[in-house]
Amino acid sequence: MRRSVFFILMLLWMAGIFVFSSRSGDESAEDSYFVGAMVGDFFVPGFDEWSPEKQQEFAEKIDHPVRKTAHAAEYAVLGLLAAGVCIPSIASRSDENEIQEEAGYGGFINSRVGKAGKELLVPWVIAAAYAATDEFHQLFVPGRSGQISDVVLDSAGALAGLLILTVVRGIMKNRRNRVKNSTE
Repeated sequence: MRRSVFFILMLLWMAGIFVFSSRSGDESAEDSYFVGAMVGDFFVPGFDEWSPEKQQEFAEKIDHPVRKTAHAAEYAVLGLLAAGVCIPSIASRSDENEIQEEAGYGGFINSRVGKAGKELLVPWVIAAAYAATDEFHQLFVPGRSGQISDVVLDSAGALAGLLILTVVRGIMKNRRNRVKNSTE
């Protein structure tokens, strides 16, 4: 059931990325400028007192970092959703690990690092492949262009999301083990 929910969420997220990628270059620029103005409102003291021209200039100045941050963030989320589809839950995985340990499996390939790497590969490939198809799609959108650098950035964003997930899962597992060991 959990994997089905993540699968549906992943498809919806992909559809959202597709919709935003379908917007013309002018519409996309307007979106970025709007976000740039929001950044100014939140982080620049007195921004709302600036002239509209100065606010627009600020938004245009930070347009590139806003766009690239959005790319990385949207694919970090996609990587996490793909992980929800592909990676077993922590509860089911802990039982599997205990069974493997009792059976005498070991070595690097079954270590946490090796297992985490194998678990991250499929969600990362899903996100990276989707990034490539999304950039290809943008070749056909007026005012947009497909960029290999964006595929790299999107793939890196997905990897960053997956690495954060790995750290969080490790913390949760350590916490659960501490609680389990303290009750024994």
